[in-house]
Amino acid sequence: MMMGKKLEELLAIVHAKNRFDQSNTWFNGSGTYLDEIKKEVDEVAEEVHAGRRCYLEDELGDVLWDYLNLVICLEQEQGISAERVIERAIAKYGERIEGITSGTSWDTIKAGQKQKLQDEYQQEISALIK
Repeated sequence: MMMGKKLEELLAIVHAKNRFDQSNTWFNGSGTYLDEIKKEVDEVAEEVHAGRRCYLEDELGDVLWDYLNLVICLEQEQGISAERVIERAIAKYGERIEGITSGTSWDTIKAGQKQKLQDEYQQEISALIK
């Protein structure tokens, strides 16, 4: 599967779109893509029920497009890191799958992860105060 190469190609297009967006009056930053994701998810749900695979794939592509554009906008607006988003997802869901396959409940794993996230946030806040 050449998913990595295709994802890189899509990201290059997203970055080109982001550069274009910067000079357009209709562009509303990350809000543009948050609104679009909501609409596209509803369209995905419609296509799931309609059973039209090519339309479903197209709508899923729209969700992916808007999500990637959102992440790039949030990198600029709030200083998040797309790479860290991926790293966090790998760690989070890797831990959950490892846990449930070894007998730990999903809720127990989630509770521990929420606590770790809260601890990390408190450290960030403490660092800002100092």
